[in-house]
Amino acid sequence: MNPHLAQLHLYPFEKLAVLKAAVTVPVDKTPILLSIGEPKQPTPDFIQQALIANLHGLSNYPTTKGLPALRVAICQWLEKRFDFPTATVNPDSQVLPVNGTREALFSFVQTVVNAAEKPLVLMPNPFYQIYEGAALLAGAEPYYINTSAETDYLPDFEAVPDEIWQRCCLLFICSPGNPTGEVLTQAQHEKLLKLAEKFDFIIASDECYTELYDDELHPPQGLLQTAYAMGNTAFKRCVMFQSLSKRSNAPGLRSGFVAGDAAILAAYFQYRTYHGCPMALPVQYASIAAWQDEEHVKQNRQTYREKFTAFISILGSSCEIHKPPASFYIWLKTPIGDTEFTQRLFAQQNVTVLPGSYLSRTAHGSNPGENHVRIALVAPLAECIEAAWRLKSFINSL
Repeated sequence: MNPHLAQLHLYPFEKLAVLKAAVTVPVDKTPILLSIGEPKQPTPDFIQQALIANLHGLSNYPTTKGLPALRVAICQWLEKRFDFPTATVNPDSQVLPVNGTREALFSFVQTVVNAAEKPLVLMPNPFYQIYEGAALLAGAEPYYINTSAETDYLPDFEAVPDEIWQRCCLLFICSPGNPTGEVLTQAQHEKLLKLAEKFDFIIASDECYTELYDDELHPPQGLLQTAYAMGNTAFKRCVMFQSLSKRSNAPGLRSGFVAGDAAILAAYFQYRTYHGCPMALPVQYASIAAWQDEEHVKQNRQTYREKFTAFISILGSSCEIHKPPASFYIWLKTPIGDTEFTQRLFAQQNVTVLPGSYLSRTAHGSNPGENHVRIALVAPLAECIEAAWRLKSFINSL
C-alpha cells in the first residue's frame, strides 16, 4: 500500500457522520442539511437539454484535450469575464477541460511536486481538504497559513518567513474563500506573484466560487486577471481552476477547466494522458452551452442574495453574523465549541452544519477553525428561512 495513505486525516463529512450518530434527532422536525456545499437549485434546462441531445457521443472515446469548441468557449468566457483582449488565452495550450475541480486539484499536485526535493505545499487554514490530501499523497509536506478574524478571514501571508517560501513548490489560494467567502484583492495577488517569481513556485488559484458574488459591479478578482495587469501576459507560474458546479448549479456534471501557464499545462496534459480522465462528449457539449450563457448565472446570484438577506435578517439580533462578499457560505462564530454547537443543534433542531475545526489544523499555536461553523445556504429559500429560525431558537437557548 502507498505509505502516504496513513497520513491522511478522516474526511470532514466522515467526522460529521460520527458526531451526528451519537445523538437522537427530534422526530417532529424535518431535517435541513446546510453542511455540504452542494447546490440544490435546479440545473438550468438548456444545459440538461444539451446533454441529452448529445448522448450519441457515448459511442465515442473523448480526447484528453477535449473538443476544440469547448476550449474556445472557455477562452471566450475567460476573456469576457476578465476583460482580456480577444485571443489573449490560447485554446490549444492554455486551457484544459477537467472533470470538476476536485479531480483536477488532486492530479495537478501529483504533476508538479518533486518529492525528492522535500518541498512544501502552502495552503490557507481552514482549507478545502483536497489540497492537503493531494500534497501528502504526492510526498510533499503541507504548510498551513492561518486565516482568522485578525486578518479579516484572509490568509496571513505576511507571517510566512522567507525560509518557508524558499521551500515552497506550490501555493494554493482560494478566493472567494472556502469557508469564509472573503476575496483576495489585486494588490494581494500582486504580492504573491512577486513572491512566486522571487522564490520560483507555482500559484494554484481555486476560483470555483468567483461567480457567486454580492455586488454585480465588483466581481471577484482572478489570478490571471492580476497577472495580465502586471504585464505577465503569458501567466507564468499561474494556474487557475474553475467549475460549473457552483456557477451553473451542475455539481453532478463534473465539469470544469484549468487555465494558465502553457508550460505547466503541457506537463499537466502529459500526466492526464496517463491518468485516464477525459470528459465524456455529452458533458462537453453541455459545458459549451453553460459557458456561453451568463443570464442563468445572474439569476443564480440573485437567488443567493435573497437567501443571505433572509437568513441574516432573522439571525442578526441573536448572534454576530457576517455576510461575505462572495460564495454561498456563512462562517459563523459559535458561543460554545464548534463540535458541541453542531451536535447540540442537530440534536435539538435537526439542522446540520459543519464544525470549523473539521476544516482546519492546529498550526502556529492555534486552530483558526475552532469556535466557528460553516453554513452552506444551498437549500431552497424556504428551508434556509426555517433553518434560520431554528438556529435562532437554539442560540437563544444557550
